[in-house]
Amino acid sequence: MSPEQPPTEQASGPAQRLDAAQLAEAFAMFSRASEELSSAYNALQGQVAQLTERLTVLLGALPAGVAMLDRNGRIVQCNRAAETLLGEGLAGQDWDACAAGLVETETPGELTVGSEAGARRVSLSEATLESGEGRIILLHDVTDTHRMRVQAERNERLAAMGEMVAGLAHQLRTPLAAALLYTGNLRQPELAPADRTRIADRAIERLRYLERLIRDMLLFARGDSLGRQRFGICDLVGELVHTLEPLARARQIAFSSVCECGDAALLGDRKALGGALTNLLENAIQATEAGGAVSLTATIEGETACFHIRDNGRGIEPSHQARLFDPFFTTRAEGTGLGLAIARGVARGHGGDIAVESSPGNGSLFTLSLPLPEADEDETGKDSRA
Repeated sequence: MSPEQPPTEQASGPAQRLDAAQLAEAFAMFSRASEELSSAYNALQGQVAQLTERLTVLLGALPAGVAMLDRNGRIVQCNRAAETLLGEGLAGQDWDACAAGLVETETPGELTVGSEAGARRVSLSEATLESGEGRIILLHDVTDTHRMRVQAERNERLAAMGEMVAGLAHQLRTPLAAALLYTGNLRQPELAPADRTRIADRAIERLRYLERLIRDMLLFARGDSLGRQRFGICDLVGELVHTLEPLARARQIAFSSVCECGDAALLGDRKALGGALTNLLENAIQATEAGGAVSLTATIEGETACFHIRDNGRGIEPSHQARLFDPFFTTRAEGTGLGLAIARGVARGHGGDIAVESSPGNGSLFTLSLPLPEADEDETGKDSRA
């Protein structure tokens, strides 16, 4: 009988066979997993290829120019529309160098690119990738849209001019026909001296109306050709009170004024601004019945001087408020319909505007607001330090 083997040698045989079996099984599992991963990778590659193809087709079909930038601002990909606008071979170029050919226009957010004869107008927008690794630039060609907008604006101006000419013809024809009728009656030899004087006065009244209408037309057409001088706001209010208080007293209307502007001054055409405020005050007085009240208050609100003209008259219909500042629109038989249009033109010529608040039966509030001049601005409207 052979001697017994050591216990360790007897146990090592089955353990080694077990380890080999497990290792073979592990290798088989690894092989299967590798095959599955390889299949999944190939499928993923196919999907990526499809997505890349679709993205390329989509970029090529987009009418807008698209440029994708890396984090350093270099173009890594672009479509045909971008190359059509900015030139061939954009990939790899610095975006800032390419964008140097874009020139700003009068419209915010719109730029022009190309030579003057064939320049295109584009709108530019950009978005940062969520990863922060780059940006996407979008260039929309708005040349045709801009041309249509310009043409529409031109047509609107032509239509407005047509309405204005028609209104002017109507405004001139009525008083002119009356003046011709009165002056024609003066040729009758049998007229008594008193009748001749009365008819002559009426003819002169109509001719003066025509003169006032033409003067207002010239003021309206002159627009912003305004002089510039520095004058105190409270001084201007004092002049307005001196002019309008007798008119209000004659119509039995209480007239009050307050100026809270101290030594504050305006820079502009004193005569034109005084005329605009006079027009607003006269309208307030004419819209107020006897026993009513009209007030003028001047205040400083931030960097703006505000003239508030308030009355407790009959108020303004909502349908009329939208047309108050249209040329030749008036609700008064003797009005030219240009006073408020001229007043707003004067306000806007000074960088301000006129606002109105009114309701039937509750009076009206007109506010003419004007920006205060800079401390170093001289009477030419320029900075004296320039």
